[in-house]
Amino acid sequence: MRRGLCTLLETDGHFKVVGQAENGQEAVKKAQTLRPDVILMDIAMPVLNGLQATRQILSANPEAKVLILSAHSDDEYIECMTTVGAVGFLEKQTSAEYLTKAIHEVVNGHRFFSPTIAKRMTNGKHWARNHDGLLKPNGVRLTSRETKVVQLVAEGRADKQVAAALGITVKTVGKHRQSAMGKLNVHETADLTHYAIAQGLIKSSVQVTIT
Repeated sequence: MRRGLCTLLETDGHFKVVGQAENGQEAVKKAQTLRPDVILMDIAMPVLNGLQATRQILSANPEAKVLILSAHSDDEYIECMTTVGAVGFLEKQTSAEYLTKAIHEVVNGHRFFSPTIAKRMTNGKHWARNHDGLLKPNGVRLTSRETKVVQLVAEGRADKQVAAALGITVKTVGKHRQSAMGKLNVHETADLTHYAIAQGLIKSSVQVTIT
């Protein structure tokens, strides 16, 4: 994916790729040393996810332009990333035309969202923010214990492991899990994982490209 993006951008003739990173932590370090005009950031990455990496990059350099390029483009992800300071959001299947246009736009101080995302944002939902600036769908507020259970379940822990980690019974884990799923209106563990990534609760494993 990174090699393909580099080839595409360098073939365009208007861009120079100054660095690449294999994980979020490396992205933060390279952003600080290379000071690129635009950073193409994924969301799900090893070591440090895109939400956390973007926070750290913009904390060190508020003028950095972070443009999200991700397979995860649901409303929760878009809201989370724009809340922490990303200036645009594109799906990974976005055409080369829109990618190059997006880079030009954000360099010139504008925001850019792919057409499908822009349309959803225009017609979109309102989301309630918590004290960290993260978002809870439809204003839902999970308790701290529910949040911890969701985090551990999303990391792939079995109920027995979650119970041992939190010092509670397996039955109590089940109650917290069901309560959280009810509040979030989800029915599958995969949906909890989706929510946990969107809220920056867990890390995952796709790569990032820095330009």
